[in-house]
Amino acid sequence: MNISGVAAALHSLLPGLAESMALRIRAEVDVYKDESLISFGSLRHSCHANADFVLRHLGRKEAPDAAAARETGRLRAEQGVPLADTLRAYRIGSELLWMEIVAEARTRPEISDDLLVSESARFWALFGLYAEAVAVAYRATAAELSSRGQARRAALVEALFTGVITDHTLWEAARELGLPEQGPYAVAVAEVGAVGEAPLAGMGAALREAEIPFAWRSLPDQQLALIAFPTAAAENICLRVLRRGRARVGFSPCFASLRSTPQNLRFARLALSTLPGAGPGVARFDDHPLAMVVAAAPAEAARLVQVTLGPVLNLPAAERSRLLRTLEHWFASGGSANATSQSLFVHPNTVRYRIRRVEELTGRSLSDPRTTADVGAALLAVRHQDKGPAGCLPDVG
Repeated sequence: MNISGVAAALHSLLPGLAESMALRIRAEVDVYKDESLISFGSLRHSCHANADFVLRHLGRKEAPDAAAARETGRLRAEQGVPLADTLRAYRIGSELLWMEIVAEARTRPEISDDLLVSESARFWALFGLYAEAVAVAYRATAAELSSRGQARRAALVEALFTGVITDHTLWEAARELGLPEQGPYAVAVAEVGAVGEAPLAGMGAALREAEIPFAWRSLPDQQLALIAFPTAAAENICLRVLRRGRARVGFSPCFASLRSTPQNLRFARLALSTLPGAGPGVARFDDHPLAMVVAAAPAEAARLVQVTLGPVLNLPAAERSRLLRTLEHWFASGGSANATSQSLFVHPNTVRYRIRRVEELTGRSLSDPRTTADVGAALLAVRHQDKGPAGCLPDVG
């Protein structure tokens, strides 16, 4: 004796049962009330398929086929329905179906309470099998969708940084990456110490908390970030976040159109290349525009070094390093011999002597603004050619 007759009777009423199940689910689970997310027809179809699955296997011994369950899990993942709500909806539908089974069984004297209890165990075992199939299919589909989404986002970010993008795709990229369609924006480039590191990863949570949109791209040696500034304070907030980190970062000027992203990526990389030393720091392109110009034209900068400082560079290593270091500190102090002497821990007259020595060697007067500009640019080029420890100029031959 089993309840296959009950199942057969209810199976003939399946369209109405599916309708009732769908109405109950829509009434009790908020996400299912959104017709634009899940149409009532789609929900009723799922209820019909899953109830059909259960009723066909009640009273049978063969292994059930959970294809309908897997289809529900796949579909709900694609629709963006949370897994918890999907499982709750099935539990509500199953409870209603079981109540109908009990009600039909009570009309049949041949079905004892003991048999009904026994069949209830099989019914809820089928529910467990279904729920597991839904969850497995849901998670597999969600993982696949996530992978596709990440790949698409990576492709869109790459297109922005390389400039291989149409006007229509610019709008599409902004929408999918969560960026505004108009700037200001900036590009940040961080050095990667070892393959697989993400020096800007810690920045993400802080920017999200500040409601500053961004998208990034990881390369073997650098991590690139495209950042939008929705408020006047956003750029300063972003810079504070970057400076709290332990990364070496180059930061571009602000720009208005996403089409300018490739050019500003170059500016950010130039800024990074001028960052002194080997420790963390943030170099803004706009803070040192002359240094950026020197870094952008290495061949021309090398010629400038030879023309401007050639006689100094030809000195023996110890004197060459001493004079270049003095020039560096003299420029940093705004041409003050007293301030330079304090930073170098020498007498002011020693500073004056070294400055006169540079003037004699080069035949240029550092009181002439044109000469000062040339020598300052040449010093930047020397530093860029071969960076030494932070705050020091290397020996240059």
